[in-house]
Amino acid sequence: MRALAVGGVVAYHFGLTALPGGFAGVDIFFVISGWLITTHLMQEITETGRLDLWRFYARRARRLLPAALFVILVTLAVGYFILAPQEQALYSRGAMYASAYAINLWLLRWSFDYFAADALSNPFIHFWSLSVEEQFYLVWPTLLLLAAWLRPGRRTPPWR
Repeated sequence: MRALAVGGVVAYHFGLTALPGGFAGVDIFFVISGWLITTHLMQEITETGRLDLWRFYARRARRLLPAALFVILVTLAVGYFILAPQEQALYSRGAMYASAYAINLWLLRWSFDYFAADALSNPFIHFWSLSVEEQFYLVWPTLLLLAAWLRPGRRTPPWR
């Protein structure tokens, strides 16, 4: 299912009009990812009575950071050779926010329209969905832990 969702997004970005609304694949991907991560976290809480947040976040970092940082660094390197200095400064700022998984907040602050004609001039705009997903991963496990801790009969906190 996630592959189909990603396929819809890729088709949308290549302008395949036979699949209108391919951007909805991002929503589908978010729902599936949320379900999978919730299932994983709840399984750990149920089986062990605890949730190792450090291990959870380390796994996320090992899985996503290498590829994300590679794309960011290559984009910056190419930009160094083909962009004017003022554009390099803007791209560097975008790279900083993308690497901190906060580019969606930066784009929101500047009212940047993802669907605008000039959106393609920002090479980091596509990191918005990864930023939203990682922000979800920061908040959601904590909320699950809190819910597990507040349930009746719980004596020890479920985190370590």
